[in-house]
Amino acid sequence: MKLEMKDSPGQLVAALKPISDVGGNIIAVIHQREPDQDKKTLNVQIVLELPEGRLENLTAILKGQGVHIQRIDRERLLYKRTVIIIGHLMHTDLSDTVGRIDSTGYAEVSELSMSMPAVNERSSSRITIKALSKNDMESALAILRKVSEQKNLLMIEPLEEIA
Repeated sequence: MKLEMKDSPGQLVAALKPISDVGGNIIAVIHQREPDQDKKTLNVQIVLELPEGRLENLTAILKGQGVHIQRIDRERLLYKRTVIIIGHLMHTDLSDTVGRIDSTGYAEVSELSMSMPAVNERSSSRITIKALSKNDMESALAILRKVSEQKNLLMIEPLEEIA
């Protein structure tokens, strides 16, 4: 959510409290204390998780407090899995491997970390994939399994699943 509120003491706390009141969880708050000189307002971005069906109640409470909601975005990729890939990742074109997942339109690589001990030794990569649904996640993992087989890579899965 991107919010605009009065630049006065206690306004940020007042805007955050209703999130927990409706059962939400605050992930991050980006608060820049540079008021708009004409309006005397602050812009605040909040990343949060809300149980299904609670957004309407939250927006009504915030509007009732005089908080202007500038934007609400929803995370469209709700399913997440992390796998490990081991092999000659750079020599087999890691960007191609990632691209095959990202080009689906229903899944993407959201995190990637890599360890490369030496140029001629096998490297390992921790890859996190996000997808629209469980079926889409299975399709994305099937693509990654096929790519791993084609490129002679070892794929270890799943480390976690978050829905």
